[in-house]
Amino acid sequence: MNQGRSTLSFTMRPMPACLQICCAAKKETVDKVCEVVKRQLALDNDKPITGESTFLDLGADSLDTVEIVMGLEEEFGITVEEDNAQSITTVQDAAELIEKLCSEKSA
Repeated sequence: MNQGRSTLSFTMRPMPACLQICCAAKKETVDKVCEVVKRQLALDNDKPITGESTFLDLGADSLDTVEIVMGLEEEFGITVEEDNAQSITTVQDAAELIEKLCSEKSA
């Protein structure tokens, strides 16, 4: 019995996902960081690493993270201060910090 109420019907349709990621770091920097991370963690070449990859998800412990930072310092010719190093949790974080440090170094 409807008692004066109308029934509504909804159909759910899949919508295409639109996602745009804005990165401050250049793709080349992110790619180079990915290479250093793979080398430092001895990861297989087929292991996918992106800017969003966290060091923790890649299996890095705190010592591994220190070694990654040291490898990045050597690769890019920069010095990462301890307080900055502690803020790095993803490949993207590292790439953005590297570009910042490199631009400060050249200024």
